[in-house]
Amino acid sequence: MKQHLLEVPSNSAGQRLDALVAELLGPELSRAQVQRLLKEGRVTLEGRPVRASAKVQPGQAILVQVPEPAPLELAPEDQGLWVLYEDADLIVVNKAPGVVVHPAAGHTDGTLVAGLLHHCGDLSGIGGKLRPGIVHRLDKDTSGALVAAKSEAAHRGLVAAFASGRVDKTYLALVHGRPPLSGEASSPIGRHPVDRKRMSTHALHGKSALSRWRVTRRFGQEASLLRVNILTGRTHQIRVHLFESGFPVCGDRTYGGRRARSGLPGQAGQALKAAGRQMLHATQLAFDHPVTGTRVEVTAPLPGDFRAVLRALEADYA
Repeated sequence: MKQHLLEVPSNSAGQRLDALVAELLGPELSRAQVQRLLKEGRVTLEGRPVRASAKVQPGQAILVQVPEPAPLELAPEDQGLWVLYEDADLIVVNKAPGVVVHPAAGHTDGTLVAGLLHHCGDLSGIGGKLRPGIVHRLDKDTSGALVAAKSEAAHRGLVAAFASGRVDKTYLALVHGRPPLSGEASSPIGRHPVDRKRMSTHALHGKSALSRWRVTRRFGQEASLLRVNILTGRTHQIRVHLFESGFPVCGDRTYGGRRARSGLPGQAGQALKAAGRQMLHATQLAFDHPVTGTRVEVTAPLPGDFRAVLRALEADYA
C-alpha cells in the first residue's frame, strides 16, 4: 500500500477534495482514480472518510492510500531493440516511435519492457514488477534514447540522478513557425484544470519546469528544427512549453491546436501525415554511470519518419 500525506495549500480554500488530490498527485492519479479511492474509503480528510465533493480548507491533512496494482503477466517479446550502449548494469536503447514504454491499461502488449525482458533476461526484481528496470519514460509517439537499469545498484543510482537533474537530456523538435534563435520556458507544469488528459502551465499546483532551446535550421516561415535541453522531466514538458510559447511541435495532435490540424504544406505535409505523430526525438543522453562513475554519452539517430519529413522540407525550401 502506497500512502500520500498531503496538506491543503493556502490558495485552495473551498476547492473540491477530488479535484485537489488529482491536481496534487497528477499525473500519478487521474480524477476518476481519486474518486474511486474515495468510494473505497482510501482517502480521508482530517482522518475521516468524506465525499468527493467535500470542500477543503487550508492546512487540512489529506491521507491517500493507493493499493499496489494487480501484477500483469509480462511476456518477453523479441523486438530487435536498437541498442546504443549496454553493460552489466544498464542498457540504453533507441526507442522506436509508437512504442509504449511500460504496460498500462489498454497497452499490455508490444511495450518496451517486453523487449527489454527478451533482450536482458529477468528484470522483474529491479524497480518493481510492472516497470522492471524503467527509471524514466518517453511518450508513446516520442522516439529516442532511453536508459533502463539491469541491476538494483544501477536502478537506485539512475533514479537519484534523474531526480536531482544530473542527467543531460537533449531533444530534436520540429516546430511550426519561426521561434527566436534561442529561448527558454520556465512556467510550472501540472494537470490541466479542465482537460485531465493534458498537462498545462495554467495548473493550480504545477511543478517547476525548465526548457531551453536553440534553432538549428529554419524552413521558410513554416517550420524550424530546434535542439531542446530540459533541466526537469515533467510529463509532456517540451510539448507543453513549446505549444504555450506559440511554436507547437509538428504533428502533435494533443497540443498542436489549429496548426496540427492544418499540418505542413507540400511534400513535408504528406510526410508528416504519413508519420502520424509529433516530431520529437530524444537525440542525446549523458550521465555518470551509477556503478562505475564513468561518463556515459549516447546519441540516438533519427528514425526514418522524422528524416523523411526533414528531407521533404529541405526539398520544399531548397
